[in-house]
Amino acid sequence: MRAIWSGTIGFGLVNIPIKLYSAVSESRLDLDMLDKRDHSHIRFHRVNEKTGKEVPWEDIVKGYLYNDEYVILEDEDFEQAAPKKSKMIEIESFVEQDEIDDIYYDTPYFVEPEKSGAKAYELLLKTLEKTGKAGLARFVLRSVEHICVLRPREDHLLLQQLRFDEDVRKPEELKLPAGASKIGKKELDMATALVDQYSAPFDITQYKNEYRDELMKIIKAKAAGKKPVVKKMKIVHTASNDLLSQLKASIGGGRSSARSTSRSTGSSRKRAS
Repeated sequence: MRAIWSGTIGFGLVNIPIKLYSAVSESRLDLDMLDKRDHSHIRFHRVNEKTGKEVPWEDIVKGYLYNDEYVILEDEDFEQAAPKKSKMIEIESFVEQDEIDDIYYDTPYFVEPEKSGAKAYELLLKTLEKTGKAGLARFVLRSVEHICVLRPREDHLLLQQLRFDEDVRKPEELKLPAGASKIGKKELDMATALVDQYSAPFDITQYKNEYRDELMKIIKAKAAGKKPVVKKMKIVHTASNDLLSQLKASIGGGRSSARSTSRSTGSSRKRAS
């Protein structure tokens, strides 16, 4: 892996030199954009809107439109805006991990200590494990300030970017039932039984990117000059408003049969519900 940021974690008066590595990678297929007439690559150019000529990377600068004129910002300006945050992740407070709403979680990063900070790193990791807390901090990455939490994960520290509250939309504009539909006790009990029937320990390794795999099969078939096999979508749900009968049928269908059909009927399930 290649480090994307290096600096220091500030834990009180303790400084921990560290490196950050991206903890995730995309599993989707990398598809190229082509001209359908001759399958030539579509290229994107950085073009000067006045001259129409392409601009090389070294001649591109960043500017902010202020009072109808652009103020050009240099690399030094970004560092001068917050020199400490550009090089340090300073823990400002400690919070209970379950106090953070999942909607705020964003990109995760692995935290690796430099050799000189190994003991201090281990101290912070063990302390967070013992207290069940997470360290709340702010730092600058790629000229943008981020709020983040440092939390223990297995035998290492994980830095998770958080969204600012101002970046999260509010649900006021949603048209919600607001208790207009009365749910009977039988319906609720049967729905609870259905949840119990489908309950299992969480194991993310059991879930694969099946859509990508199926798409890859189609690509290989077309490359071999074969006609791809198209799976037929089975409709297993109706648009009936009789929730009780639907719940009974769901429980009667059994866990394995329901799971096998759900993969191929995800879109129909959403449409029917």
